Amino acid sequence: MRPLNNIIVLDFSTLLPGPLAGLMLARAGAQVIKIERPKSGDEMRSYEPKFGEFSVNFALLNEGKESIEIDLKSKDATDRLRPLIEKADVLIEQFRPGVMDRLGFGYEDLKRINPRLIYCSVTGWGQSGPKAATAAHDLNYVAEAGILGLSVGVDGAPVVPPILAADVAAGAYPAVINILLALRAREVTSEGSHLDVAMGENMLTFAYWGLGNGFAVNMWPGGGDALVTGGSPRYQIYATGDGRYLAAAPLEDRFWTNFCDVIGLSEGLRSSSANQAQVIDAIARIIKTKSASQWMQEFSGRDVCCSIVASLKEAVEDPHFADRKVFDRTITVDGKSIPALPLPIFGTFADGAGGSPPRLGASTNKLLNVRG
Repeated sequence: MRPLNNIIVLDFSTLLPGPLAGLMLARAGAQVIKIERPKSGDEMRSYEPKFGEFSVNFALLNEGKESIEIDLKSKDATDRLRPLIEKADVLIEQFRPGVMDRLGFGYEDLKRINPRLIYCSVTGWGQSGPKAATAAHDLNYVAEAGILGLSVGVDGAPVVPPILAADVAAGAYPAVINILLALRAREVTSEGSHLDVAMGENMLTFAYWGLGNGFAVNMWPGGGDALVTGGSPRYQIYATGDGRYLAAAPLEDRFWTNFCDVIGLSEGLRSSSANQAQVIDAIARIIKTKSASQWMQEFSGRDVCCSIVASLKEAVEDPHFADRKVFDRTITVDGKSIPALPLPIFGTFADGAGGSPPRLGASTNKLLNVRG
């Protein structure tokens, strides 16, 4: 028995944030029904590379869901979807503010049909404010939230992040958290709600330490000059002698002491009063004298908080993840299987075999011809 087995989710979203939120709900047992435009469906369906007939991106994000193909601009769209709206528990959408209202599927419209509906809007800037209608992508949210400027490369320029932090951590995750909170609140009030998930402002949580320093003592961090952004030798990336990189994070004194002992750093450079740039340079020269494997042998059995920077392929092959069964769940298309997307929905909350992505409109007749 998964915790969301009796929950019905109508997912009007496309691409990443909304579909990922829906995937997490589906993994926990919810029936997630994608509402897709005719012929093309979710834009993610067209992405490369392909996994069978599907985009592999689409397959990973939409495992175990159902699909309805319908033109939301048609005059009878509301009537056709009304039976589903009446019994739905959750609706997810990520259009710009006002679009769902113009289509006749805004929160106030659907609240009159189903007052228990939890209506989750995922947008970049929220349903109100000067930026509400501004087009943007993940990189823009990270930039304007002040996060991108905290991390710089050797030339002093910001570095393009390798992850879509806004879409995932500031969009999909808060959506799921608040949907679950709203479901819990509904148990008490019997009323639904409109959730306004704004990725741009949710990114600010990641800079909690910078906000604290700035608000409390007016010490606003710049690019690469803070403890966890490259300004400290205790949280730094050092090149090894064989062209690999050591991620060193011996922040606390006990780890720092162990680290300094292993690499043989001179006593005069171990103190927090030492010039930090000089300490970084000195450590960099030391780490450059040995290969990555040699350093990991040196650090073995010592609490130093050091790692060799792994490629994604190396990470997937890590015995630890195998022992944890991180990639044991699979998705299957045309008889071929690949590991499903690892999600923070696990254990008994996500029991059950892996599923398959839905073909466009595969459930249209089944779900729209059933009334009540």
